[in-house]
Amino acid sequence: MNNDLLASLRIASARKRRSHGTWWLIVIGVLVATGTAAYLAFPREGDQNRSGMKSGRETVVAKADKGLADRAKLLDAERGGAGAAKSTSAGQVEPSGATGTKDGGTSVGSVLTVSGYLVARERIEISPRFLGVVTWIGVKKGDSVTNGQVVVRLDDSEYRARLAEIDAQSAVSQVAVDRARVDFKRAQDLVSSRVEMQKLLDDARLSLAAAEAQLQHSVAARQLINTYLDWCVIRSPVNGVVLEKLVDPNELVSPQTFGSGRGPSTSLIAVADLTDLQVEIDVNESDLGKVTLGQRCAVSPEAYPDKEYTGVVAEIAPEANRAKGTLSVKVKIEHPDRFLTPELSAKVKFLSGR
Repeated sequence: MNNDLLASLRIASARKRRSHGTWWLIVIGVLVATGTAAYLAFPREGDQNRSGMKSGRETVVAKADKGLADRAKLLDAERGGAGAAKSTSAGQVEPSGATGTKDGGTSVGSVLTVSGYLVARERIEISPRFLGVVTWIGVKKGDSVTNGQVVVRLDDSEYRARLAEIDAQSAVSQVAVDRARVDFKRAQDLVSSRVEMQKLLDDARLSLAAAEAQLQHSVAARQLINTYLDWCVIRSPVNGVVLEKLVDPNELVSPQTFGSGRGPSTSLIAVADLTDLQVEIDVNESDLGKVTLGQRCAVSPEAYPDKEYTGVVAEIAPEANRAKGTLSVKVKIEHPDRFLTPELSAKVKFLSGR
């Protein structure tokens, strides 16, 4: 009976085999699911507009950004592409940042911008001609002076004493000349009357010549002392402004230094003409091709960026600075005013007409 029960529970071998149709259905389902996932994961151009991929607010923002970008491109096209590189008729590209100003119908652009310092074309330091003591100084820093104006006086007491001495010597020389003339006239009469020999007349003539030479020497010495007295009065050689006052009254001054920092001053005042100003700049070697003599420039002082002055390249140094790799260039400012002060920094734009 147990054998019959076991036989009834045994599964036939034909029923143990799984159906091939069901297996193929599972494989096909997996392949379809994989393909669908790959289709959805692959990025396409129209995905942004697919429903459910972006919110309505993000879509509106994207459209607004695109509209602003199109408007900016339209404005740039109307302005001729200012601030970007533009193609010329020859196919060349102009440097970006070119200005849009026009001068007499000719387009002018900035090809190079360099910073430098304002300097006076001529800065004169007035020095004494000899060792002396300052007795009076009539100017201070910032004062305007004219050509020939007395600015400093030196002590001249020594030279006035020497002038008095020379005047006395001149008087003595004049008396000697008068005596020599009388002796010469007397010798002429004696020799003509054959009372004295010719030697007396020759000696008298030589004595008169020596006395006259001594008198001329006194006159020349007096002129020299007068020159020294004139040098004691220091005058301004130009019209300008006093940049520095380098001495004070009762201070010893000298035309040359004695090799010590504590020696007498060698300059009295520094004067410059502030109507003749330049901007001194250093141009890199790579930019030298953009600078030419006589080139027009626009100068803007750093202290007053809203002001702009016209200028022209007045000087290009004949020798470069090897250590810095630059060349010194000076730009003359055509119409300076009171806002421009030496040693202030300024920005120079080198212009190029097209």
